[in-house]
Amino acid sequence: MLSPLPVRITVAALAVTGLLATAPSATAIPRAPVAPPVAAAQSPSSGVTVKMPSAIADRLGAGRQALIDAVSTDVLSRSHDAKGLAPKAAVRKLAAEGRNVVVDVRTVSPGWARGVAYVEASRTHHGEPEGWLYIAHRKDGRWVSGLEGDREFADHVAESPLVGKAERQTMTAYAQRKVTAPEQASSVGTLANTNGLLLPWMPDYYMTLTGGAHSSDGSTGYWSSLDFAGGNASGRVRSSREGTATSMCGAGGGWTRVIHPGGFSTDYYHMWNATYYNGTAIGSSALLGTIGTDTCAGGSATGAHVHWSLRTYDANYAGQYTWLNGRTIGGWTWWNGSSQYTGCATRLGTTACPGTAIYNRTS
Repeated sequence: MLSPLPVRITVAALAVTGLLATAPSATAIPRAPVAPPVAAAQSPSSGVTVKMPSAIADRLGAGRQALIDAVSTDVLSRSHDAKGLAPKAAVRKLAAEGRNVVVDVRTVSPGWARGVAYVEASRTHHGEPEGWLYIAHRKDGRWVSGLEGDREFADHVAESPLVGKAERQTMTAYAQRKVTAPEQASSVGTLANTNGLLLPWMPDYYMTLTGGAHSSDGSTGYWSSLDFAGGNASGRVRSSREGTATSMCGAGGGWTRVIHPGGFSTDYYHMWNATYYNGTAIGSSALLGTIGTDTCAGGSATGAHVHWSLRTYDANYAGQYTWLNGRTIGGWTWWNGSSQYTGCATRLGTTACPGTAIYNRTS
């Protein structure tokens, strides 16, 4: 059975025109001007791209605009590139850079809504967009939105019927665990404890390291990301560990986030033929997609590869991209280079730099 076609719209001002028809012999009575709807340019979500299945739009009814406004406000307040700007100015600034702000409503139940939201990366250089899972709750007539990292998100995870048992167990495992922030770690040994995370393909197969440690957007922030291509793994991208997976761009998009129970999550970008997940429990090395050049949420890709990133969490589900330097993943310990993309990895006395084929090891 085909799923309902998604409704993809841009929230914008609508012109309102009033016409008064009268009979030839009648005297027209002046009518008071009709004020434009509040959901026009004044709306916090004006200019935001909304993805919503028609069935969900029908279920939300008149409340859907307030939901989109609440989530959009949160997204624009959290975006690194929109900080300090009013929502309208932030959307205008991003649009001038060719970047969309997207709110995707995936599932609803009475009083609850859930989905993903993201700010596209610049399409002028290699990088990754900003994205969040969100859960919103309608309380006392208003929508309260929570993005990853908000106290509201943690509260909603505990209460929402839209969070399944397996997903809640995975997510609360890291919420209850005291995660040491990288900048507070006292030794490389502490940093290296990444709880058995694998590189993004099957164990005992190899891909070629095409980009050493670099920031998720290719410019600023912790050097959290690696690029891989080729090898004998048939280009198939797999999860670094068990957890819950979400397709950030929706069906057909090449960006997936997997939240792991040990305080980390991993992002995978530029895939094609990606499997669609929506808070779905998966096992370690679950198939996510194939290396590609997808830019469903911005950025650029000049050759088929997977852009893999490491994120860490605290007890409030605040996820942030974190550094790789000194961490062991896939049996290799990763080190920053003198500049982005140049870093190497070491294992049992062997050093592997960009251009080297690397086997994925479980220990």
